[in-house]
Amino acid sequence: MPEEARNGADDAVVIPIGTGGRPGRGSGSARPSSAARNLAPSARKAAKKPPDASTAKASPPRPEPAAGPTRQKVAEETGPTAGIPVGDWLSALQGAAHEVFGDDWERRLAELMAFARRRLEGDYEVDDYGFDRELTERFFMAALRPIAEKWFRLEVRGLENIPAEGGALVVSNHSGTVPLDGLMTMLTVHDHADRFLRPLGADLVFRLPVVSALARKGGATLACIEDAERMLSGGELVGVWPEGFKGIGKPFSERYKLQRFGRGGFVSAALRTGVPIIPLSVVGAEEIYPLVGNVPSLARLLGVPYIPITPFFPWLGPLGMVPLPSKWILEFGEPIRTDSYDAAEAEDPMLVFNVTDQVRETIQHTLFDLLRERDGVFS
Repeated sequence: MPEEARNGADDAVVIPIGTGGRPGRGSGSARPSSAARNLAPSARKAAKKPPDASTAKASPPRPEPAAGPTRQKVAEETGPTAGIPVGDWLSALQGAAHEVFGDDWERRLAELMAFARRRLEGDYEVDDYGFDRELTERFFMAALRPIAEKWFRLEVRGLENIPAEGGALVVSNHSGTVPLDGLMTMLTVHDHADRFLRPLGADLVFRLPVVSALARKGGATLACIEDAERMLSGGELVGVWPEGFKGIGKPFSERYKLQRFGRGGFVSAALRTGVPIIPLSVVGAEEIYPLVGNVPSLARLLGVPYIPITPFFPWLGPLGMVPLPSKWILEFGEPIRTDSYDAAEAEDPMLVFNVTDQVRETIQHTLFDLLRERDGVFS
């Protein structure tokens, strides 16, 4: 050690811990300080009195522990996963994957993992309207398919009237309190005609936070003439429900009676683009939520067209929101051609009115025919 350091160490004052910072306490004195005496155990308490041999009772000898596994080892062997080999866990996971994905579960699971990776990396495409083809096909359609097949048991007619390619306008009646008929029509066109139906939605759809994003990704766009003509000119299959909220919000007593078809804007779009108009009649959707009442004051407060009251809602709470399992029939009528008209004739209000009335009457008569044919609401 250097001389300076040694001299510094000799001059240093050692202050014992717990002496209040004053030197001299507890250092060099035979008598312990008050702080030390308080911390040290009392001699009276520390001294142990030897047991009296006359009063001590003979205690039995403690048995030696039997040879065997230790307590920790026994606890590990009797835990919640004790006795289940790794192979059994793998078999259970494979069985679950087989139940969910079917016989080709390995391929479908690999596709799902690849899909998730692409979504996380942003490696997917949407069109100018926000339509996500892959998400719609893999998830939206997959979620709707069991409802259509098992719950509503859709029966589809007139599929030959849907063109395999090129633009066309599907015009349908609207009903059901909640617009499930639009979703079922989209699924039907996708599964049976192998095409995506691009619905035109009301303003309210695109004002709702979550519904707006889902509608865009599912292929919907705002119900305006400009977007309709762009889609039809681009060869898309476009769907429109001219009754709007008047159709889905009408009382149950007026079921299957078509409301007014607006001003015929959809006909003008078809005349300008020269695409065929395909009338669609849907029977069964009127019975899923029988509308027996409305709360208009609350509807105006919330900014919605109506607050429905059904025989089950709101009396049964969330259970009342389950749709009744009515039997559905969808019939696509013969196309009404518009390519024989000149584009300038779309400005003729009488022509637009006549074509609109023709489409409406076709759907109405078909609805009456289907109602006479069906055996019952739920069969």
